[in-house]
Amino acid sequence: MALSSKDLLGLKGMPADEIRLILDTAATFKDVSERDIKKVPTLRGKTVINLFYEASTRTRTSFELAGKRLSADVINISTSTSSAAKGETLLDTARNIEAMKSDIIIVRHSCSGAPHFLAGRLESSIINAGDGFHEHPTQALLDLFTLREKLGRLEGITVAIVGDILHSRVARSNIYGLIAMGARVRLCGPPTMMPAGIERTGAEVYRNMDEAIKGVQAVMMLRLQLERQAAGLFPGVREYARLYGMNRARLEAAGKGVIVMHPGPMNRGVEIASDVADNDSVILEQVTNGVAVRMAVMFLLSGGNKAEA
Repeated sequence: MALSSKDLLGLKGMPADEIRLILDTAATFKDVSERDIKKVPTLRGKTVINLFYEASTRTRTSFELAGKRLSADVINISTSTSSAAKGETLLDTARNIEAMKSDIIIVRHSCSGAPHFLAGRLESSIINAGDGFHEHPTQALLDLFTLREKLGRLEGITVAIVGDILHSRVARSNIYGLIAMGARVRLCGPPTMMPAGIERTGAEVYRNMDEAIKGVQAVMMLRLQLERQAAGLFPGVREYARLYGMNRARLEAAGKGVIVMHPGPMNRGVEIASDVADNDSVILEQVTNGVAVRMAVMFLLSGGNKAEA
């Protein structure tokens, strides 16, 4: 099977069956990363371009590894080494890349809607690797994969997403994906970092973190995105950590077996205490699963012929 669209731009409106298809396909690809030879010939002859206009470690490296493990030719392009530094527009850059017969272009951009803009103008498949304050669909998919792997299901679970909701594209994609898969979502963060009308997504909004995480199966901590914020959204980092940080006492009060997640990079001691991150979280499992999920997305956008896997 393949996905209904040539692109993956977001999880808003994506049917549960397509999300499930990606997760099921990722499960078959996860085994590849456990082999001595971590490669299959699935995308041999395909060209994948990582076009990143924002800094990234996990996402770019994960996409690069995913493409290479599928035997695709992978090229990384950043703004500092591209003609964007000379004033070339995003569309001109992408059209020139496509003229070299690229098959998949993975786009990370500070402007919301940049991948959608390209998807309507290019024949290459576009994958959104994060656009402005909008979405980060593959991060949410790897989070869903991790939750399903740990809990055995997504339907009926309750997940609390805590922190800087306003500036988090990860939060938005997770809200759409979790609700589509039948999960309940609680949101908690400073009122100044809670988007107006976010309840219309179907998520519940909490002011108090201790109440928000009570009785949940998982807590997703979000990075405090200082680089995207105006001044004055909260009193200070210490106060933020006191009210919205995951620490040992909060984890124990939340209940036994609660899964702690974080999309990275972490501000240790702010959103999450180091001892919780290092001993009680699934953060590194999320990173591992990200490669399998991105392999699945590229595979399915390329036609999804399992006979070649």
